[in-house]
Amino acid sequence: MLIAQLSDIHAAPDNDNLTRLQKAIDWLIALHPDLLVVTGDLTDDGWREGYLAMAAQLQRLPCRSLLLPGNADDKAIMCESLPTLAHRSAKEALHFYELIDGLPVIGVDVTVAGESRGDIAPHLAWLETALLATPRPAMVFLHQHLFPSGIVPLDNAMCDGGQDFAQLLTRLPHPPLVLSCGHVHRAMSATFAGIPAYICGSICPANPLMLNETHVPPVTDPLSLMVHEIRPTERVSHFISVC
Repeated sequence: MLIAQLSDIHAAPDNDNLTRLQKAIDWLIALHPDLLVVTGDLTDDGWREGYLAMAAQLQRLPCRSLLLPGNADDKAIMCESLPTLAHRSAKEALHFYELIDGLPVIGVDVTVAGESRGDIAPHLAWLETALLATPRPAMVFLHQHLFPSGIVPLDNAMCDGGQDFAQLLTRLPHPPLVLSCGHVHRAMSATFAGIPAYICGSICPANPLMLNETHVPPVTDPLSLMVHEIRPTERVSHFISVC
């Protein structure tokens, strides 16, 4: 099974990020994934036409798409514009829980209204129920990152509630297969509570690897996405660059 992940398109009238998204979709059409997960920050400033254009791009794929909001998204316009969210209300958390060929795929909406940071704490009861619903380990997606990226401005707006989430994970009989997010605009991997954790690269231009504010290397990264390959006895997550 192939689960593709896109993140951080940040489409706006004054950038070419929808064209970059089209390139990513072209690449995915050739891959034939079984599912696409989009982990937030689809447009900037509630750009309705951007959401509509994005829906048209996603409909080019033969597979289903599951969508999470990011801190840059307007959830009301997002729900009004995207057919996959037409039955949802912006007043609720836009979580999702799906079984894809028996594999639980969980999306947690950790956004906080009006803020760049996320917070998973208010959603831990729902998430625990979802994780315990089947004995098979789940793929868990969210927008803001759980582990520090080393880029200070972004780590000041990461996902709060991580310590409580880590405690929940340690008591589960079957912890998640992987945790994967976006938000940083740069691909990274680490572990969180002993679980593989990833930050998907962005469709929009990447952020610099600003580990030292006095020495910021140039940014030359092409648009980036991930493909999570689920095999019968293992899982491999691939970082993909599309020029």
